[in-house]
Amino acid sequence: MKDELVNALNEQMNFEFYSAHVYLAMAAYCSGESLDGFANFFLIQAEEERFHAMKIYKFLNDRDFRATLAALPEPKNEYSSMLDAFEHAFAHEQQNTTRFYHLADLALDEREHATIYFLKWFIDEQVEEEALFSNIIAKLKRIETDSNAFYMLDAEFAGRTFTAPAE
Repeated sequence: MKDELVNALNEQMNFEFYSAHVYLAMAAYCSGESLDGFANFFLIQAEEERFHAMKIYKFLNDRDFRATLAALPEPKNEYSSMLDAFEHAFAHEQQNTTRFYHLADLALDEREHATIYFLKWFIDEQVEEEALFSNIIAKLKRIETDSNAFYMLDAEFAGRTFTAPAE
């Protein structure tokens, strides 16, 4: 792999760690609002992002390149509503998708087939992530001020868990 692609993979690994940081901040916001199910949703999201970062870390090391860590920017910590938090999360996932497309373009330009194959998993994952957030936003908009439906969604998210996909 050329340096440009290695550097871009390292940047993406760090962005995945930052994404975990973003979702942890969202979980803290939810906990502060006594919405433990929503907090759990974002805690699980943070765990998934750390898993993604470590997947890139391992790929770099398996290819005899060094993973390098960078400082994380401070995430947004306050939101005006749960809808606001999910809209920010959706925008964050869209940004992440764009980043993976850029990585895939670099790998294609280099004809770096192992990396192309590796990145396919992440691109498929981004389709799922964007759909997940889009659907939740639609639900939040539909329930608007129906507190019963809102708390049912909170209770649903309380049962969310993360299991790392089989390699």
